[in-house]
Amino acid sequence: MSRTLHLALHPYGVGGPGQHGLWKDPRVAKNASIDIQYYIRQAQAAEHALFDALFIVDSQFINHTYPAHYLNRLEPLTLLSAVATHTRHLGLVGTASSTYNSPFNLARRFASLDHISGGRAGWNVVTSFDTGAARNFGLDEHLDYATRYARALEFVQVAQGLWDSYEDDAFPADVARDLFLDPDKLHRLDHEGEHFRVAGPLNLSRSPQGQPVIFQAGVSEEGRDLAARVAEGIYAPGGSLQQAQRYYADIKSRTAAHGRDPEHIKIFIHGGPVVAATDGAARRREREIFEEDNDFDRNLALLGRSFGAYDFGAHDLDAPFPDVAHLAEKGGRTGAAQLIARARAENLTLRQVAGLVSEFHASPFVGAPETVADTIEEWFRAGTFDGINLAFRTEDELTLFVDGVVPILQKRGLFRTEYTADTLRGNLGLPVPANRWTRERPAPDGVPA
Repeated sequence: MSRTLHLALHPYGVGGPGQHGLWKDPRVAKNASIDIQYYIRQAQAAEHALFDALFIVDSQFINHTYPAHYLNRLEPLTLLSAVATHTRHLGLVGTASSTYNSPFNLARRFASLDHISGGRAGWNVVTSFDTGAARNFGLDEHLDYATRYARALEFVQVAQGLWDSYEDDAFPADVARDLFLDPDKLHRLDHEGEHFRVAGPLNLSRSPQGQPVIFQAGVSEEGRDLAARVAEGIYAPGGSLQQAQRYYADIKSRTAAHGRDPEHIKIFIHGGPVVAATDGAARRREREIFEEDNDFDRNLALLGRSFGAYDFGAHDLDAPFPDVAHLAEKGGRTGAAQLIARARAENLTLRQVAGLVSEFHASPFVGAPETVADTIEEWFRAGTFDGINLAFRTEDELTLFVDGVVPILQKRGLFRTEYTADTLRGNLGLPVPANRWTRERPAPDGVPA
């Protein structure tokens, strides 16, 4: 069976990282990030176009310099529960931190979304690099990198164990036998690990897809290893075609090394297509967007996020980039380390490093519909991704992609022409995980099921 492309939609309301001017666009409602009707419209448009999923980001800390969307937005699982009642096939992926949650509560919330949606929930596991989040949860310091990732692995494993609390046929609801629950098919977890002690069981049965789909965005060594161990979907960094190829091959290889089928992990790169009637018009629009968003003070603040929301405004902009490597260890370590290395190698000033955050990089997915479809096909066939996590500035631009590019991809056999399943797992081509207790239970002939 030939590979087919997966598409997800990543709405950013009034403007996410780097989108400093989006909230000023007259086509964007100033309350978009807290308007549930905005998300429902986005989700229904994505479902009409046969997309796989809607993806909602989140974080646990802000200050006044953060992107407009981050300052005032809805909690992901509440948002997605509302969207679930207005869609039938679209996957619903929410971001939640393994650093600032407890496994039992979060497992229950995602299992609830999975039931509400009929098996369409996904969890984007993050370890939180905003160091200020610690103080919102009664902690003096943010956990270090290694601890956050070790905790994340154990957190996911505990959640997956809780999602198996009931075997699939645990509820016979047999009035004649006066038996609602078969108690032999309810299981405590009794987990005791380095980071968590969780007894269980979870008071919620499995959904039609067995368990929510686990997503993760692994860039560092620890992140890539976590992804290879537990993720079923990955939000990849992208970059050039060659960089994306290397990342794709690395993750698939690591997945196999952990004894998993590489086909059971779907890699999505970020894509912000700009579609217009002609290639020239699209490139001009791309440059206009860059100019609309190019705000030095905001870019300086955005740089600070990789260093624990550090205020670089206290430094001389034209002096050498300050020594802040120690701040990266508990923040966005990988990206921060790359900036530090370049600053040292090229003897850059703070002003120049801040400029790196806002450098213009032409997107590969810009042009007339045929051109964008050509590039998507080239990258897809070159082994750079299994899907694209699409972000559009306005609903109009989403429509241009859906009406212009999607039909070309469908005509070429690269994208579905109808949904083949009602669950997120089904549409991603992922197996339903067998309940661990059922799998270990001897069959009538004495062989484990």
